[in-house]
Formats: sequence, structure tokens, C-alpha cells
Amino acid sequence: MIENKTFIIAELSANHNHDFDLALRTIQAMAQAGADAVKVQTYTADSLALDVDNEYFGAKKEGLWKGIRPYDLYREGMMPYEWQPKLKKYAEELGLLFFSTPFDVQGVDFLEEMDVPIYKIASFEINDIPLIEATARKGKPLLISTGVADLSDIELAINTCKYVGNEDITLLKCTSQYPATIEQANLKTIPDMKKRFGVKVGLSDHTMGWLVPVTAVALGATVVEKHFILDRTLGGPDASFSMEPQEFKEMVNLIRDAEKAMGKISYEITDKDRNKRRSLFASADIKQGDVFTESNVRSLRPGFGLPPCHYMELLGKKSPRDISKGDIIRMSDIN
Repeated sequence: MIENKTFIIAELSANHNHDFDLALRTIQAMAQAGADAVKVQTYTADSLALDVDNEYFGAKKEGLWKGIRPYDLYREGMMPYEWQPKLKKYAEELGLLFFSTPFDVQGVDFLEEMDVPIYKIASFEINDIPLIEATARKGKPLLISTGVADLSDIELAINTCKYVGNEDITLLKCTSQYPATIEQANLKTIPDMKKRFGVKVGLSDHTMGWLVPVTAVALGATVVEKHFILDRTLGGPDASFSMEPQEFKEMVNLIRDAEKAMGKISYEITDKDRNKRRSLFASADIKQGDVFTESNVRSLRPGFGLPPCHYMELLGKKSPRDISKGDIIRMSDIN
């Protein structure tokens, strides 16, 4: 991933609508919008569900995909495997990193043959320890979404990666609602996750707009992932919570501005700024031998003279020189 700046991922997901040319045009728009990477998903419907109609695999009873069987939803959203090497080549020609979320071990092996540089574990797979172990064993950086995970789930996933020698882990704070509301973001979790688990932390976001991602970056997120679509009117399983190109570009620009605003830890000031502060001035003409008093010395702007912290030390001493009203008091005037 990219050092010293937020790694911004454009998620293609199901927004290809089974149109290879649309996928190409979407990736081109991602590059133009300022993304660092394009992420896809590597699965078949059989990776995630059974083609049966019972209480477990029947039509969903609520949510964005109400009335649709999981098997049918995944069959609609899946990206053909034969596309993925071609899309990777195209993305890399545009300067984008290309990687994926595998949903079974066969997908991991397929992606490893493609030599993807990063892997992601989706929120709903965080308890699939065999999948996490197989993915971590590839030795690549690993992003792990935590949208449906509790503390013990996260600890087990991290420990699984470390057990096989992979410590390049980034947890992604995620709210697994589609779309999610701003109130559900709970971004204070980001610095807590970083401290609690000792790994990098980012955001996989399903809210609308740029507010949550930019705030997350200000709180320490090193990765931001958002779904990307050329036009929400194209429809599809993920269209309603995906960003259009201009929205994504605005988010990227605001994140880069936030990075500039955060800058670095610094308590230094320039001489120019130092001189904007107060210092001690003669508020009346002072003759050599006159005593410095509250009547003839004041703390005023600018800061070219003796700092006001010496005020009490100065009072009661005799002036070693003539000082005109409006002139600075110097350190040598105390000695």
C-alpha cells in the first residue's frame, strides 16, 4: 500500500452489471477520480450460498435485497473469473493497484496466480478462520473488515494471521448496513482499535457522501474504501450506496486536504510568529537611573522586546540608559 498518505480504494463490487466494457469504463473513471486502487470480489454463487429455497437460503425478508434469494443475489453480483486478469492489467496500465476479496480458498489460489498485491477479508467472512488462514499464508498485506465482528472475532482473526507469520494487517471499521447512516458510523472506534489491537486501521464505508471518510482520516484511518459506480441509475445490487465519479473525486480531494491539515506534530514557531506576541515597552520617556515602574513599562504587541515573563523582575530596577517612549525594553536593561 502507499506510505504517508491515505490509501483510497474504489470498490467495483457488483457495479459491472455483467458488462465487461462497463467494468473497463468504471475502472477508467476510478483512476480519473483519484483512487489509488480498484477492488473487486472473487466468488461464485456457490461460494456463498446453496441453490435451495428454505428458511436459511430463501428470499430475504428485510433490507435492501428483500425478496431476493441469496443464491440469486450472488449470481447477479459475481464477476466472471476470466475478466479479472484482464481488468488487473488494464487497472495497472492506469496506475491503479488491483486486488480482490476472495470468498473461498479456491478464490485465494486463483488470485495468487494473478499475483494480486493485497487481499481483503469481507465483514461477513471474519469468522471463517480457514479462509483467513489460507489468505494470510500468502504473505501479502491483509485488510479485514469488522462490520459484523465483536472483540473476540477480531482478536481471533488477528491471531490467526500472526500464527502463520503475517503481521501486515489493517482492520477496517465498517458498518454492515446498506446504506449506513452517519449515526451508525461510530468513528471513535478507529483510534480505540488502533490502540487495542496494535495494527493499522482504516474504514470501509457504506454511508452516503464524504463526511464519514474524511472524519475517519482525521481520526487516524490509513485506508478508505468506498463503492464506486459510473451512474446510480444503472441499477444493480450495490448501486444505491455507491459513489458516482464526481462524488468520489470530491471525497479524494477532501481527504488529501485533511491530510495536509493534519500535517505533523509540531510545537515550533517561526521568528515571524514569535514577533507577533507581546513584549515590554517604555510607555513613557525613561532617563538613565530612573526606576522601572508600572507607570513607565507596559506589555504590548509586537514581540521584539523583552518577553513579559521578565516584567516583575524588571520592576524596581534602575534603567542603565535613556529609553524613549515606544522603544523596547532589552534583556541588558535588567542586568
